[in-house]
Amino acid sequence: MDDSHRGKEAKKRDSSPDSEASPGTETEREAKKKRISPGEEMEAAHLARPEMTGVGDDQDESVTQTQAVEDEFTPKSPISMPYIPDELKDPTAYPATLAAFEEAEVKYNAKLRRRYGLFSLPREPKVEPSCLVHQRHLLPIREPAKKAVLRAAKSIVRLSSSVDGKPLASCCGLWVDWEEESKTGIVLTTAHLIRSKHPTQNHWEGTDEYDTKSNVIVHLLDGTTSDGHYLYHQEHYDLAFFKVRVDEQVELPLFSDSVHCGQDVFRLGRDDHMNLRITHGRVEDRNPVIYERHHYMYFLHQKNDCLSHQKKDNYISHEKNDKCDDDGGSVIDLDGKVSGLVNKNLENSFVPSCILDKCVDLWRKFRCCIPRLHLGMKFSSIKFLDPIQIENMWRMYKIEDGLIVKEVSKESHAEKLGICIGDIIERFNGERVSTTIELENMLLDRCRDHLDQGGQLNEKIDVSIQVFHAEERLRRNISLIVDVSDGGEVVKRRTYPITAIEGMSASGQSSQNVAGPAHSNKRWYWKPQKEEKCSWLS
Repeated sequence: MDDSHRGKEAKKRDSSPDSEASPGTETEREAKKKRISPGEEMEAAHLARPEMTGVGDDQDESVTQTQAVEDEFTPKSPISMPYIPDELKDPTAYPATLAAFEEAEVKYNAKLRRRYGLFSLPREPKVEPSCLVHQRHLLPIREPAKKAVLRAAKSIVRLSSSVDGKPLASCCGLWVDWEEESKTGIVLTTAHLIRSKHPTQNHWEGTDEYDTKSNVIVHLLDGTTSDGHYLYHQEHYDLAFFKVRVDEQVELPLFSDSVHCGQDVFRLGRDDHMNLRITHGRVEDRNPVIYERHHYMYFLHQKNDCLSHQKKDNYISHEKNDKCDDDGGSVIDLDGKVSGLVNKNLENSFVPSCILDKCVDLWRKFRCCIPRLHLGMKFSSIKFLDPIQIENMWRMYKIEDGLIVKEVSKESHAEKLGICIGDIIERFNGERVSTTIELENMLLDRCRDHLDQGGQLNEKIDVSIQVFHAEERLRRNISLIVDVSDGGEVVKRRTYPITAIEGMSASGQSSQNVAGPAHSNKRWYWKPQKEEKCSWLS
């Protein structure tokens, strides 16, 4: 096309009625791009005045960018609400006025809907309101709590798993590592995500099964998803690690140094729509039940623990599909630091930060395992007993601290050394031990030392314990042989079968106890108890 033809075409476009672009149209914006920008004019003026060179370069650049944005921006007409003047409100006398008003009102409402649909004007949420909004008893800590929650929320994602296309589980997780070069992050979550079988509530039986080949999807904060690649899971602590491809750097959480009973904490999770869920509570002072592992602490949330006017405390979401399971989420303190990882079993339990920090550190260092010593015993802490009971122990036996033996695994070295139910472990490797959390920390530290010194998994090592035998009222220092393992510890109760009961049969004749203890020549009766499945009483 020659120059004369181009000129004719341009003249036609200029003479066309459609060529007049309204402010802000694409035609005008394209025309502005072709003109010299104000920033270029400022730069030309700047170069024309050499005495100004090097002065306020940053300010000039900022002004240039701001001016360029202003050139691209076209203010919208303000939204005005239509109305009919009083003297024209008679619809029969002024039908045209009413029709015009109705048409204007439709346009007005459409504009309002567009504006109120913006992210900056969110609608009333359909999920349960945050406790930081409606619970007045949190007013003294509301400000620091909001900052803590918003900081910690940046590290919380949601995960879902499936096997052969069938949903398996969903939970939350925390970022614990990030590699800039490979653009990958590591998510720590509960192993419940890949648990395919949970036949009993007793974790010490070691009967849970895990599907490490399950398909895991990680739901990211920007609304996208990424595949989670299985790295490792630890059955005793019920933790799992997954590698995730992420284009942008993730926010890593900070772990608190300690967790103490009674402190204010918040449990954080995400629902199916990635909405943050916040629950206020306090750390409870209690022992794990006999079916749970030793490393758990507990989150106490009482819906009616505050003022009587808090009617929203019992709010129940009506969204059937709005499922929130904060298992694998974080428990945080008022500084926004992670105090624990939610790991729900029988109760509102969580793994405290002191255990998590050691587990993550061991995994980072050895990249293959989180080792632990298996003692072959279950314990409960004297510290969490009623003060009346503690005072009685001290008054009679001068004992007010330590771990009470609740069960001894059959064939274990502890059983062979004569440790029985009711005995008290006072020291581990020379250090006093008061709670099962302290014991777990000692076990992890000893495992780290073992591996640092060139030791391996599945080896046996010696540890020293001080035990007080309650029945004999005797204190002993014992060298206990224990296993180094990254599996879940199994504590097996000693049992023996009974095939008949000595006594009168239905026919009135006696039957013999053909299978019982070797020394048994007494009459035995079976009687079910509350705490035990059965008890044999002579």
